[in-house]
Amino acid sequence: MGISDLHVAFPENRKIVEELYPDSPADWIVVAGDVGESPDDLEWVLDRLTRRYATVVWAPGNHDLWTLRDDPHPLRGEARYRRLVEICRSLGVHTPEDPYPVWAGPGGPLVVAPLFLLYDYTFRTPAAATKEQALEQAYEAGVVCSDEFMLHPDPYPTREAWCRARVAATEQRLAAGDPELRTVLVNHFPLVRSPTRILRHPEFAQWCGTELTADWHVRFRAAAVVYGHLHIPRTTWHDGVRFEEVSVGYPREWRTPGHPRNVPRLIFPG
Repeated sequence: MGISDLHVAFPENRKIVEELYPDSPADWIVVAGDVGESPDDLEWVLDRLTRRYATVVWAPGNHDLWTLRDDPHPLRGEARYRRLVEICRSLGVHTPEDPYPVWAGPGGPLVVAPLFLLYDYTFRTPAAATKEQALEQAYEAGVVCSDEFMLHPDPYPTREAWCRARVAATEQRLAAGDPELRTVLVNHFPLVRSPTRILRHPEFAQWCGTELTADWHVRFRAAAVVYGHLHIPRTTWHDGVRFEEVSVGYPREWRTPGHPRNVPRLIFPG
C-alpha cells in the first residue's frame, strides 16, 4: 500500500491516520512524504503505522523538512533531515539512508527503494529559460511555494545544489543494485515531468522534481513508481511503467465531490 501528503496538522487528516489499518497483518505501507511540518507529527504517525503494518517505508516530503517560525525543533536542512531519519530508525521504519527492503509477496521479489531527491527548478514553463525567470513568473502569478521561505538547504548553498547532491548519491546506489531484481521507486516528487502537466498553475511545477530523473523508471527496472506532492491521486503509465500518486491532500481538496479518495492505494499486487 502507498500513501502520502497526510498533512496531519489538520484534525480531519489526523482522523484518517487513526482509522488506517491494513487488510492483512502481512501488508507493507510506503509513506511518500509530507506527513506534517513537525518531527512530533512524524513520530505520531509512524508509531501508529508500525504497530499495524508488517513493514513501513518512508521518504521525506518538502513539508517534513520545513523549519517554521518559532519552531520548537529549529534544526534546518540536512540536520533536520537526519533528525527525521533518527526518528524513523527508532521505530524500525526504512528510510532512504538504510538498506532497501525486498518485498517477497505477490508480484515480488521487488526492491522497495525510498528516495530523497528534492527538485532543481528544471520543470520550468517554456517561457522561462532560467531559474530566475521561472521564479519571476511565479511571483507575478502569485503562485510561490512556501519552500522558498521555510525549506532551508543548509549546509548546501541552494536547494538545487542539495538536490543534485542527493541525485548523484542515489543514482550511484541504485546503479549498484542487483540487476536481476525489479524495483519500486518511492519519492515524494514525481520522477518524470509528465504528471505536472495538469497542474492548474504551471508555474508551480518548478518545485515538483528534476529532469535528472527522467529515465530512472527505465534504467532502474521499476515495476512501479510511487509519489505524492501534487495532491492529484491517480494512476498513469510512462514507458510501460505504472506511476501511482498516493496523496491524501488537504481536507478542502479530498472533500470536493468526485475526488478519488481511494487511499492508501494498492501498489502490489497491482
